[in-house]
Amino acid sequence: MDPVTARLRIAPELRMFLPVSRRQEWHEVTPDGTSTLGHHVESAGIPLTEVGPLTVNGRPAPVSHQLAPGDVAEVPPVPRPQRIPGDPRFLLDVHLGTLARRLRLLGIDTAYHNDMDDPALVVQANEERRVLLTQDRGLLRRRALWLGAYVRGSDPADQLRDLLDRFSPPLRPWTRCTACNGELEPAAKKEVAPLLESGTRRHYDAYGRCRDCGQVYWRGAHSGRLEEIVDDALAWVNGGRTARP
Repeated sequence: MDPVTARLRIAPELRMFLPVSRRQEWHEVTPDGTSTLGHHVESAGIPLTEVGPLTVNGRPAPVSHQLAPGDVAEVPPVPRPQRIPGDPRFLLDVHLGTLARRLRLLGIDTAYHNDMDDPALVVQANEERRVLLTQDRGLLRRRALWLGAYVRGSDPADQLRDLLDRFSPPLRPWTRCTACNGELEPAAKKEVAPLLESGTRRHYDAYGRCRDCGQVYWRGAHSGRLEEIVDDALAWVNGGRTARP
């Protein structure tokens, strides 16, 4: 190591954020008397939302710590499950609509808009104390954001397992509207009958209705696939993990 540099030791779980040509354990940085440890980590490409407790030369160090020549900083992933006050509440960016619907299906409080820009997302996340979920590293680096998380995986099933593994939210399947996130309440068949097709009225008797938007739900033609999503999620959180997403 150059005597005027310091080193970052990047945990394997975080190397996916590094440029392909630099996905290695050790990274040398040059202390300049002004740049913080957090700045060096972010400059390597790693959002601080994904980083766990930092240490320098074996001692805990804040992100504001300034490295000195010869220092060795350990950069671990955020511990899982990640604990936050109360039950986790989420806000998803415009690219995660399918994941949003699956989270709502599981009864997880999930806000989502398909037309909200980045500044508005940060404002809502802060005001409502929601964890902002995204695959946009730039969004996670916004200083005003109180808490965010990078969603791993390209397939919605993998993304869902990643979120369940990271936050361990309590699951309450079939209790939220997948369209608007409102809570569902039982609805008498006679009350919702005018909103139903005749075939639905003949074949189904149990209904739920969203308190916010009025959407009516019943175990219909698509329930098999939805049941599968719910069963897989319950198995995952109850110890059925077979592979990390």
